[in-house]
Amino acid sequence: MIKQIVFSIILIISLVIFLFTIRRLYLFLKLTREAFPVRNFGRRLLVMFKVAFGQTKIFRLPVIGLFHALVFWGFCVILFGSIEMIIDGLFGTDRSLKFLGPLYNFIIASGDIFGLLVIISILIFLTRRLFSHVRRFEGTEMEPKSHIDANIALCMILILMISLIGMNSAYYNNMTRLAEPIFGIYPVSQSLSIVFNTCSAKTVILFYEISWWLHILLIFLFANILPYSKHFHVFMAVPNVFLSRLEPLGKLTNMDAITREVKLMLNPSSTFVNPISNTSPERFGIKDVEDISWKNYLDALSCTECGRCTSVCPASLTGKRLSPRKIIMDARARMKEKGPGLVKYGISYNDNKSLLRDFISEEELWGCTTCNACANECPININHPNLIIDMRRYLVMEEASAPGELKSLFNNIENNGAPWQFSPEDRMNWAKNIMVRVN
Repeated sequence: MIKQIVFSIILIISLVIFLFTIRRLYLFLKLTREAFPVRNFGRRLLVMFKVAFGQTKIFRLPVIGLFHALVFWGFCVILFGSIEMIIDGLFGTDRSLKFLGPLYNFIIASGDIFGLLVIISILIFLTRRLFSHVRRFEGTEMEPKSHIDANIALCMILILMISLIGMNSAYYNNMTRLAEPIFGIYPVSQSLSIVFNTCSAKTVILFYEISWWLHILLIFLFANILPYSKHFHVFMAVPNVFLSRLEPLGKLTNMDAITREVKLMLNPSSTFVNPISNTSPERFGIKDVEDISWKNYLDALSCTECGRCTSVCPASLTGKRLSPRKIIMDARARMKEKGPGLVKYGISYNDNKSLLRDFISEEELWGCTTCNACANECPININHPNLIIDMRRYLVMEEASAPGELKSLFNNIENNGAPWQFSPEDRMNWAKNIMVRVN
C-alpha cells in the first residue's frame, strides 16, 4: 500500500510538471501563423509509417542508421512495458497485462531482446561521440552544452535499458526459485539470471525492487527533461512527419495578398477575392518568431541536431556561412528567448532584438541555393528552405534589401519584363542576319 501511495504521488508530480511544460509550448505555438490546411490523412499516415516508423531516411547511412533504428524500435516496444509498470504501480498488481497471453509473450520477448540491442547501440553512440571526430557533430551552432546534453541523454537511455534487463533477470530468477509460473518470455534475461544463483532470495527481491524503481523513475525524469533537450524529437518526430508538407520540395508557396494584387493589376476589372483574407498581412515574410508558421516551430522543436542537413548543403560544403541546422536551432532559441514576453505582454512585445540579424545573418540566408538537399536528407522531414525563403521575402519586400546582382535582376524584370538588360524590342536582334529556308 505504501508503495502505491508513493508511486501515485511521484506520478502526479511528474504529470503536473510535464503538462506545465506542454502548456508553455502550446502558448508559444499559438503565437505563430497559419501554415497550410492539414488534409490527405491517408497519405500522411503512409508518410509517417514509412519515414518515422520505418526510419527509411536514417538508412541512407546504413550502419549507424541501423543502430539508430534499433533504438527507436526498441523504445516503441518497451513503451508497452512502461505502461504495464504504471498500472502495476498504481494498483499494486504484478504483470497486469499478462491476460493478453501469446501477444504478451511476444511483446515481452521483443522488449527483452531490444533492451540488449539498445544497450549495444548506445555504447556505440557514446564511443563515437567521445572518441571519434564526426564532422557533422561540429559547427559554430554546436555549443559545448549541446554535446553535454547528448551525452547525458545517451547515458540515461543506457541506464534505462540496464535496469530493464536487471529487473527481468531478477524476476526470472526469483520465479524459478519459487517454482511459480513465469509470465512472458525472456530470451536475454533468462540467460543472465544465473548471476543471481549465488544470492539469497531477499537479495534477488531487493535487486528487483531497486531496478523497478530506478527504471520507472528514470522514465518520469526523462519525460520531463526531454522538452528542454534536443532529444525532444523522441516525442515530436512522429507528429512532425505526419504533418509534413506533401507538395514537392521545390514548390514555393505564394503569398495570397501578393497574388491578389498581381491579379488585380493584370486585370483591374477582376473580382478576384482572396479565399483566406482580403486584408494585407501585417508583415511580408519573416522577421521574428511571431512571423513564423506553426510548422516552422514544430520543425524547430523536432530538430535532433544530427547535422545531416548541413553535411549535404552545397553552400556549407563550399565554405559559406550557411548551416541549415543553425537556421532551425536559431528559430527554437529565439522563441525560447522571446516567447515568454510575447505570452505575457502580447504580440506587440518588443525586446529590441529579432530572429533576423541578431540570430541569423543576411549572408546566411542569401547563401542558400534552394536545392532542398537539406530537406530531402532530414530524417524527420524538416523543411529548412521554407523558413529561409520567407526570411528573404521580408528582406526584399519590406526592406528592399538584396545582393546587388539580385537588385539588377529585379530592375530588369520591372523595366524590361525579363532578367536581361535589353529592351524587349531588341530581343530578336541576334536573329536579324540568320537566313531561314522556307520550303
